[in-house]
Amino acid sequence: MNTNDEIKNSVKERYSQIVESATPSSCCGPASTSCCGPDVKDFTVFSDDYTNLPGYAAEADLNLGCGLPTEFAGIVEGNTVIDLGSGAGNDVFVARAFAGETGRVIGLDFTEAMIQKVEINKTKLGYKNVEFVFGDIEEMPFEDGLADVIVSNCVLNLVPDKQKAFGEIHRTLKPGGHFCISDVVLQGELRQELKDSATLYAGCVAGAMQEEDYLGVIKEAGFKNIRVRKSKRIHLPDDLLSKYLDKSSMEEFKTSGAGIFSITVTAEK
Repeated sequence: MNTNDEIKNSVKERYSQIVESATPSSCCGPASTSCCGPDVKDFTVFSDDYTNLPGYAAEADLNLGCGLPTEFAGIVEGNTVIDLGSGAGNDVFVARAFAGETGRVIGLDFTEAMIQKVEINKTKLGYKNVEFVFGDIEEMPFEDGLADVIVSNCVLNLVPDKQKAFGEIHRTLKPGGHFCISDVVLQGELRQELKDSATLYAGCVAGAMQEEDYLGVIKEAGFKNIRVRKSKRIHLPDDLLSKYLDKSSMEEFKTSGAGIFSITVTAEK
């Protein structure tokens, strides 16, 4: 990956492929990934179970997240909520259950195929206070101070200019507003073969920052009360690693002490 545009185009291509491989029976949901093609597993090794959450819609769950960002989001009745990288609408529909009929929930995504998919889901569910917008997180098409809460699930990791993205989050939040973001970070150094993989970039691994640096970007954007609310180690399965590493490199990676983690972090404007 040499340029930001190349990274973005790779992400768009991979997530468009996922939408195209998902069937109306939601075979890419938590129950199964086998029917979605050989590459979908690259994107689903991080996901958490949504099925018991209020507002959950199986047709919106492509099993692509790495956490539950609404868990610590503190969304209350009447809030305006923005979900960054809304995909097929999973977190938007869950957020709506908390924001209620008087709230407003907006999903932002820059993959055309995802926007088309989510509009189908929205129409099926019949929600009137939910909307989906095509746009880039680095240049959000929203006015200053629009949102009470911003959530995102394993998406900020994919944005090439994370400083610009968190600056946009800060701008778009109301004074006193806050975010809750689940994302992938590193502790220790990821092997170069994994960093260079376009597939793993779109699967939330190869674009990961060191956790300390990630939190530093949030602080530099002007946020306060930054807290890591949840952290879990991600174990990449051998059949996934073997696509990029030979056997000796796999063993070296496993014993190197380097770790891939899903964190859920909150902060206030």
